[in-house]
Amino acid sequence: MRDVVPAAGVLEGLPDHAVRRAEWWQRHLVEMLTGRSLKDPHGPVRAAYDPALKSLRQRELAKVAELAATRDSTSLALIQRMRRRFEDEGVLGLVDPRLRAVPDGTGRTDRRVLDALHRIVDEQTERSTVSAQVLRRRMERLLESEHGSGVVPLPSRTAFYRLTTGKTTALKQLGRLHELRVRQRYPGSDRIPVVYLTAPPKGSPRKIAIEFARFLGLPSVSARHNSIDITNSVCQVMIQARTDLVLVDEIHLMNHETKAGEDLSDHLKYFTEHLPATFVYAGIEVEQSGVFTGIRGRQLGGRCVLVRTGPFPRTGEWKALIAGMESTLRLHRHEANSLVRLSGYLHQRTGGMIGSLSHLVRAAAISAVLNESERITKDLLNETRIDHNSESITLPRAVRRSAG
Repeated sequence: MRDVVPAAGVLEGLPDHAVRRAEWWQRHLVEMLTGRSLKDPHGPVRAAYDPALKSLRQRELAKVAELAATRDSTSLALIQRMRRRFEDEGVLGLVDPRLRAVPDGTGRTDRRVLDALHRIVDEQTERSTVSAQVLRRRMERLLESEHGSGVVPLPSRTAFYRLTTGKTTALKQLGRLHELRVRQRYPGSDRIPVVYLTAPPKGSPRKIAIEFARFLGLPSVSARHNSIDITNSVCQVMIQARTDLVLVDEIHLMNHETKAGEDLSDHLKYFTEHLPATFVYAGIEVEQSGVFTGIRGRQLGGRCVLVRTGPFPRTGEWKALIAGMESTLRLHRHEANSLVRLSGYLHQRTGGMIGSLSHLVRAAAISAVLNESERITKDLLNETRIDHNSESITLPRAVRRSAG
């Protein structure tokens, strides 16, 4: 069993009822696994749960019997499932997956900031595109007018850019903001306002249906369940839960030039026609990946508005992003702002891609620790290899030929 992690912090930002339930499970599981109370980890061991005397199965059955005498009666199967989650994920695994915060690096952002940003983005939807700096200034003015100057803690520039850029990050943040808004509007409801899934590689109708079922926490799907059975169950749950936003990531894996891609497209179309929800897709180079190819592709293109994203321009936003990354470094001899001064070089190396920049800085920092220099220099960055696309942009042709 992994070390017991205090629930405080890990469960920050989750609904109170979800936190109470997770802490309830944690108390009982820790006692069942160790024999000791969570409040007194060095106290006496209860005989019924003593690992030295009882097998895991015996301790699980004892916990079922104990809870059967209370209003919190539960089944052996549920205890085993929660025990596995606890062992794999810690206390966060005891929270309903539908209620967990999206792990996008923004979980500590003040909800008033998220709400303000959501409203500003909504207002901008039908207007021309603006930069992240403009969105930030509008958000700051809105927060100041509603709450007063300096009352609401603002995210750093880097954290703010993470809220507004990046394919998967943007998709998850859209879902997070929408869910927060729905839960504020309908507190205490059992709604599941957002469903997020990733298009499976070489996807089939059954695979995509299983992705929906897994997110919704439906019981395990066995081999005897066909795609129609699973789809019907998923649609029924989503309609009852009033799901109104479905986010599908990695849609470029759906190639209409293949039979598997056609089948997957037909199944997604079935969901869109039977669910009263808005579908948002995200992918890479979707215009070249076959997503809009053929009859089905043209149908999809006729129902969707394409929003293009790209790399960071070489502006103040790029420098602010580098400064945010550099501020997280814990190298003893690293010179402050030395990476910011190399912003032009870093843009050339990475093509303005945040993932490539993160990879480069992280890999160079690891090398600086291993070689005991404890600092990142341009020479060290030159020696650090990153993803193929970025290397293809910056490496001389002769070097690329020798590397191949």
